[in-house]
Amino acid sequence: MTASMAGRYASALFDLAKEQGQVSAVEGDFKTLRALMDESADLRMLVRSPMISAHEQANAIDAILTKAGANALTANFLRLVARQRRLFAVADMMKEYAALAARDRGEVAADVATAHPLSDAQMTQLKDVLRIAICKDVQVNTRVDPALLGGLVVKVGSKMIDSSLRTKLNNLKVAMKGIG
Repeated sequence: MTASMAGRYASALFDLAKEQGQVSAVEGDFKTLRALMDESADLRMLVRSPMISAHEQANAIDAILTKAGANALTANFLRLVARQRRLFAVADMMKEYAALAARDRGEVAADVATAHPLSDAQMTQLKDVLRIAICKDVQVNTRVDPALLGGLVVKVGSKMIDSSLRTKLNNLKVAMKGIG
């Protein structure tokens, strides 16, 4: 994991956050930033655009983090990332950091794509099923993908379980083409 650039940055931040006892605070800041990026096309463009100077990126990120109430360690880290022209990889850094924090807590991260948002009861049931199947606590990261039509796709590590309606329909289509 740490062989990638994003992994190295995430690992360095995780070590520093652990040393300062701020692992969960940084993780919370990253969840907030991820949510802001998901809902704002302008923020995604700011992060990814090579046309925006490092100084402008750092100032904009600083303003966003100040308004979001981010802690100093997170703000300093993201300023450094912006100055080093690595802000384009911040989403990967946040993902790697979350994986390191989960591993440190003895959890496994599962990425779940659903056609519709899960209710609290469905989320609890999904976590229970995954915990029993994997024999570890599971941190579930969800995203909504309407193209799935129904069902869900679960990815834990290198394993993927696809029980989406889209995949089932595609498999049926392939099977029907083979019959005729």
